[in-house]
Amino acid sequence: MSFLDRFRSKKAKPKEEKKAAPAPKAEAPKSHKAEAASCAGKTAASVEASQLAFSDLVESGQPLVSYKFGLGAPPGGKINLAIYWAAACGGCDVSILDINNGVLTVGDMANIVMWPVAADGKEKDIAAMEDGSITVSIISGAVRNSENEHMVKLLRKKSAIVVSYGTCACFGGSPALANLVKGGKDEILDYVYTKVPSTANFQADYHKGSPVVPQSHVKAPEGDLELPVLYDTVKTLDQVIDVDYYVPGCPPLQESISHLLKAVADLLYNGVALPPKGTTVGVVTKTLCDQCHRRKEFRRVSKIVEPHEIDVDPELCLMDQGILCLGPATVGGCNARCTSAGQPCRGCYGPTVAVQEHGASALTAIASLFPVLDEDPTCGEDQIIDVMSTIRDPLGYFYAYTMGKSLIKRSVTEKGGN
Repeated sequence: MSFLDRFRSKKAKPKEEKKAAPAPKAEAPKSHKAEAASCAGKTAASVEASQLAFSDLVESGQPLVSYKFGLGAPPGGKINLAIYWAAACGGCDVSILDINNGVLTVGDMANIVMWPVAADGKEKDIAAMEDGSITVSIISGAVRNSENEHMVKLLRKKSAIVVSYGTCACFGGSPALANLVKGGKDEILDYVYTKVPSTANFQADYHKGSPVVPQSHVKAPEGDLELPVLYDTVKTLDQVIDVDYYVPGCPPLQESISHLLKAVADLLYNGVALPPKGTTVGVVTKTLCDQCHRRKEFRRVSKIVEPHEIDVDPELCLMDQGILCLGPATVGGCNARCTSAGQPCRGCYGPTVAVQEHGASALTAIASLFPVLDEDPTCGEDQIIDVMSTIRDPLGYFYAYTMGKSLIKRSVTEKGGN
């Protein structure tokens, strides 16, 4: 019997006994949706963890979740929680601390068996645990090397629930741009250890004619030394293991983390069912443009500029000002943090459910603003090329975060081409 089955069987009896108790004058309990509606317009501090079901909290638009502290261990004892950091910058791992006092709730309900920034969990300790004994594993980062693959597969085996946490885990993130390097890992290693000025100078000074590049296996006086094997292809987490829930963002925002924590706390303390498997936490059905406060005039674009190159109008849509923004193709949920601060959306929350190819969708949205309509035929093919040439780094703009899920997959060379 799985953890969730065991938990639900324990929670069923108390609920039935509570219903059977007579309460002739008691007011009929509100549904979750009714309670969500009654909370609309209240401050975050007024919303207690037991008031809303997970899905209704997301729909209510509450900016943050507050928690009851000092609850102690949930019925049945503390759960085991693992947090692992794969191919990523570490920002997602640290971002979990953005829940502030919510960390106390984590301490109440969970034993942390692994967390690189906070707990010294070892691979051998995880491997010795019973399969399924970790209730929740939160995994950030893409799968870039053999160590990443080994650890995520191990955590999947030991965990009841796996959460793909952050943009690199969900979509490949910046690491997945390496998939476009024609020579794969060999070209990357050669560039990093022989071409970058600092390493090139080191090689010239100490290993002239025989550059030293780290090897996966080396025999040393101390014994056999081993480094993870770098892969040619960077993969998203769900391309390697089965994933239960997704939390996008670079890094995920405090609201998303709070929603995730609340879902687990509600299950453990209140018996509220988890959302359906495959749910993306902290997003809405609308695009980022729908959350953006800026006025949209749908002006024609004849040149792409960077924010520092113009005097940005704080109220006008950035695309109307010629600043490339991925808001039209990106799912909402962040409440347009970047565009509110005068910076364009780069797409870290990923595409909406209606979009399969994030970069192509963004490019289509932007191209629709070129002046090429029949009633305004002022833009010829040469001019279109001129406009597109002002985008300094097309791949970096359109696939900065989602190359791992792209249909492009990797760079190829046509036969006889360059």
